[in-house]
Amino acid sequence: MNDYRFYQPIEIRYADIDAQRHVNNATIFSFLENARAIYLQHLGLWDGRNFESIGIILVQTGCTYKRPIAYGQRIHVGVRTTRLGNKSIEMAYSIREIDDGTEFAEASSVIVAYDYQNEESISVPPSWREVIADFEGLD
Repeated sequence: MNDYRFYQPIEIRYADIDAQRHVNNATIFSFLENARAIYLQHLGLWDGRNFESIGIILVQTGCTYKRPIAYGQRIHVGVRTTRLGNKSIEMAYSIREIDDGTEFAEASSVIVAYDYQNEESISVPPSWREVIADFEGLD
């Protein structure tokens, strides 16, 4: 857990639980998306209001489920950037119990800097690169 500098607490809602009495697998991706958005806000890269200004698009994501998450468990999502490419940003996630650190899932995603007006990928803005690299200690 020491390699995550950002954590987002997640409240498990009753609606998140499926017929098997645990958080539905698809809901996990909503948790990741929410944590990713708040990570970008935390870094000052997105104001949380102007969706056209965010300039990223998700191109790949995956998750390894390790344990079921039950209603009422206290969890948080660790988010970090693992690699800054020319146009892409690779991210990692760890969903854990807040109290004892038990890991429920680990995930990854790739987002690409994107110009929505021209509908094309672009280079990661230098300002983003600087902020992320500084926060994460990347070269």
